[in-house]
This record gives sequence, structure tokens and C-alpha cells, in this order.
Amino acid sequence: MEIKIAPSVLAADYANLEKELKKCSDAQYIHLDVMDGHFVPNISIGAPVIKAIRAVTEVPFDVHLMISEPLRYIEDFAAAGADIICFHIESESDTEKTINKILESGCKAALAIKPNTPASAVLKYLSKLSMVLVMTVEPGFGGQSFMADMMPKIEEIRAAAPDIDIEVDGGINAKTIKTAAKAGANVFVAGSAVFKSENPQETISMLKENAKSVK
Repeated sequence: MEIKIAPSVLAADYANLEKELKKCSDAQYIHLDVMDGHFVPNISIGAPVIKAIRAVTEVPFDVHLMISEPLRYIEDFAAAGADIICFHIESESDTEKTINKILESGCKAALAIKPNTPASAVLKYLSKLSMVLVMTVEPGFGGQSFMADMMPKIEEIRAAAPDIDIEVDGGINAKTIKTAAKAGANVFVAGSAVFKSENPQETISMLKENAKSVK
């Protein structure tokens, strides 16, 4: 599986987003967290911001919807420039209908699970998904510590779907990326590790090499 690094804009300098995104031109994805203050106790960006920054980078957008009713907004995020739309199985929207709406909108579909949700919850949807996101922190805020006890969930999904992308989000750094890669993840969301580093491009390269070292 190709190793992919997805810098999370949640950790970027929002006053200089264009400049921040230019630092990540070597990344495989830009990870965009959308939070509604209801599904998670935080509010971030929406479709208008994503549409605005779509014009300043060619890196594919991995849009992570941490919102209560993702089905209502799929078309908005697709039109704003999302390449992958990921939503939570724990949301209030019908899972099958939401996946279908994403695919109908011309985007790749991904499904996310919180730490307390078992891997088995996503297995019946794998045939329609391009990616599964296993949260390695509780969703809602950046800067949390990596939860190593999520690794068996990654192993279970990888065993069920050898060719699917498995993404991890939360606490990824030079050390924890090896742990997640060894479990079977191949897409890594890194916020603080990238945007708080002195050289984001070098950090992206280092993270990728660290993940490859255990494959």
C-alpha cells in the first residue's frame, strides 16, 4: 500500500492559509476537519473556506466531516472541491444513503469511527469505500495523545480489506506513525507534527520514510 501523509489544516495558521498550504505541496492529501459544535464540542470551517483554499493548492482534499447530519451537506462539500469525503458512522445520517450521495457527487467515500466504535461497524460498507478512518484520539480538538489501543481495529479492517486505504487521525508523530503503520494503516493525518515544525516539507518526507520502514 502506498504511504500517504495528510497534513491537518486544523493545526495551521489560519491567518496565512495559502502560505501554510504551499508548505505541504509534497503531501498526498490535505486533511480538512469540519466541525459543527454539536457532533463534537468544537466549531471549525465549512464549505466556503474549503472552496476558497481549493484555488491555492493542487493537493487532493480529504474532508473529514465531524458533523451530526453529513447527508445534508455532501453536495456543498463536493462543489467546494473535496476529493474524499469522510463522515462518521456515529452521525445521525443514514450511513448507506450518505455513502451513495458522496459517490453520486463524484467524490471518493470514506467512513470514520470514534475510539469507542468497534471495527466491525464498518465491515459491511467496505465494498463502497475508498478509505476507513480510525480515530486515534477523541474527535474534536487537535493536540491529543495517540491511543495505541486502537491498533487492533486497524488490524481487523486490514485483514478484511487488504487493498483499502486505512487512515489514522490523532497524535501522529515520528514515533507513533511507525506503530500505526505496523498495524496496517497507510494514510496518516499529521497536524501539529507538520505545521508546528520548522520545515514542513522535510517533516512530511521523514514521516513517510518512518512509515515505510516498518512495512
